[in-house]
Amino acid sequence: MNEDATNAPLPVTSPWDEELRRTAFQKKAVSRMAAGEVLELAVAFFAERGYRAGRTGRPNQVFVMGKGEGILPRVTGEISARADVGRPGVTLVTLDAAGEKLGPAMAEFYQHLRAVGRRAAARPSERPETPA
Repeated sequence: MNEDATNAPLPVTSPWDEELRRTAFQKKAVSRMAAGEVLELAVAFFAERGYRAGRTGRPNQVFVMGKGEGILPRVTGEISARADVGRPGVTLVTLDAAGEKLGPAMAEFYQHLRAVGRRAAARPSERPETPA
C-alpha cells in the first residue's frame, strides 16, 4: 500500500482501474422524446460508429460494447431511459461509458440527443387539429 502525507494507507489501484476512472463518462439528460425513441436513436448512433449496440434484458436499457481501446481489452457503456419522470412526456436518460474513444463518443451522443430534442421542440406541434 502507498501512503499519503498523513501516513494513512492508500489503496493500490491497477492500471485498468485508473484507465476506467480517467476515461469515464457519466451524465444524466432530460428529453421530450419517448424512451423507446431515445434508445433506438442510441442503437443507431453507436452502430454507425462501429460499436455493438442493442437492447439488454432489462426494460428501457441499451448496451454498447467495443473492442479494446488504450490498455482496456474491451469497452462497455449503457444507456437507460425512464419515461414520465416528474411529469408526463419527460424522459430521464442516464449515460454511462468508459473507454479512450467510447467516452468521447458517449459525450457526442449526449450533444446529439440535446440537438435532436431542440429540433423537436422548435417544430410546430404535430397534434391533429380537432374541429370546433
